[in-house]
Amino acid sequence: MNKAELIDAIAKDTGLTKKDTEAFIKSFVENVSKEMENGGDVQLIGFGTFSVGERAARTGRNPKTGANITIAASKLPKFKAGKALKDRVNKK
Repeated sequence: MNKAELIDAIAKDTGLTKKDTEAFIKSFVENVSKEMENGGDVQLIGFGTFSVGERAARTGRNPKTGANITIAASKLPKFKAGKALKDRVNKK
């Protein structure tokens, strides 16, 4: 499902206009992103949790030259599905 299809589906389910639905989705994404940027988690009970993980610095290899390189530590966004979502995907 792409963004336009998601907007159509939510607008149909909620009775909101497509414009209001798009504004809601933009706001949701922006607020989740801000919270994660600040190192926080966003938990939606039954759906899942958006969080930030840490990846340690490590040594890698340049595939072209074979030389060792240092890959810096980084943060990565994570999503852990909640029980209700897992059950629904697995049709339980």
